[in-house]
Formats: sequence, C-alpha cells, structure tokens
Amino acid sequence: MLPTRLIFALCGLALGLVVQRAQAATPTPMPEAMPISSTWLAGAWTLVRVDNVYPDGRRVELYGPNPQGLWLIDAQGNYMMQMVRAERTRFAANDKSQGTAEEYRAAALDSNAHFGHVSADGSTLHTHIEHASFPNWDGKDGTSAYSLKGDELSYTVAKPSSGAAEGAHGEVVWRRLR
Repeated sequence: MLPTRLIFALCGLALGLVVQRAQAATPTPMPEAMPISSTWLAGAWTLVRVDNVYPDGRRVELYGPNPQGLWLIDAQGNYMMQMVRAERTRFAANDKSQGTAEEYRAAALDSNAHFGHVSADGSTLHTHIEHASFPNWDGKDGTSAYSLKGDELSYTVAKPSSGAAEGAHGEVVWRRLR
C-alpha cells in the first residue's frame, strides 16, 4: 500500500498536468486586480488544521482532528489544493456512481478541492479559484489575512463553504514540506 503523502503527491501531479494542458488549450486571462505572485509561496504545503470558528468562540474541526491535505503552488502562483478527513466512509457498492444519499453527503463534506491562482502582498493573500469541488466557489476571487511563522502559514476565510450562515469564519494552517 502506498503512503498517503505519496498518493497525494501523485494525485497533485496528475491534476497539475491536466490543468496545465487545459490552460494551454484555452488560456484563461488573470483578473486585472490580481497582483504578481509572491515566489515565497511556491512549493508544497501540508495541512495542519482547518477549523470553523464561531462568534461564541466554539471551534469545529471541519475534517476531524487530523485533517490531511496538500497545497501545491508553482512559481507563477498557479495552485491546486485538496483537503480531506483522514477517516472517510467508503461507498458500500464500491462504485462512485452507485452511492447512497448519505454516502454522497459524507463524501462532499469530508473533502474540499480547488485550483486557481494565489499571490500575496503585505499581510493579504489573494486567490482566484478557477474550479472547486464546491461549485459555488468556481470563478471566485478572495482575499484573506495571513501570517507566516517559520514554515507555518495561517490564514482566515471570511465565508467558509460551511458554517457561514451561523457567522463562522475559517482558520487554516499549512506547513511547508521540505
């Protein structure tokens, strides 16, 4: 059995090649307001924490206590990101097209993936999401306050894909892979 990091790396490489071919076939212009990429972002990052924090201080671990994820960023700021719950429910039918409503719901809530462009200036990350597993984020631009301490990058998400109706904001922490 392959180690999880190797599986994520291979999936990321494959997705990166698909994205690169798609961009070569139909180039997508970057939004005018997108600043030039910060080269310090380039590299591979592993997920440390991804939580929703509510106004009362309550913290919810969106992908459990040991979330797994990989964020790959090239020197031009193109990225692909995937986050998953470490322990996920398998489909009983062993066929993606034959899942139950509960299995599809769990699969949607236990993972998040998107690709696009990221850059930074001052203390702000700028993102443009080309496509996401949460379709409401397709084509969205965003900004997030961030901090970098050593090899740990943390940022906030003002409107996370879940919990926003209750006034939550997201907190995400990544660690650079060396």
